[in-house]
Amino acid sequence: MTDSVIENLILDLLGWLTRSNRTYEEVLDAWRTLCPRLPVWEDANDRGLVMSEAVDGRCIVRITPSGLALLKDRKSALSVAAPDNSATALPVLANSGQSTPESPAGNASPTLARVQ
Repeated sequence: MTDSVIENLILDLLGWLTRSNRTYEEVLDAWRTLCPRLPVWEDANDRGLVMSEAVDGRCIVRITPSGLALLKDRKSALSVAAPDNSATALPVLANSGQSTPESPAGNASPTLARVQ
């Protein structure tokens, strides 16, 4: 795995942690891996981006101020780097049988459709 893949997965982990309190068990079930090429949970811990604390007798994993800062910086960088693509057509996979500009109704195979 490349460093950018791991970095993006760490950002996904941090974003996931901001949405609600997560128990240690829940986090490990979702993010821990024994694959040495995909150390998302381990890297986030080693870098001080997440922390565990006891709350009401349960171990809760939370994002640290460093993790929040990283997440905020990356979101800011993405919003600055990404142009407004609201009018750009993007290819998406259309469900078979749906009518799209490139696929008449009843087509049995999935096709690419344009989303405006």
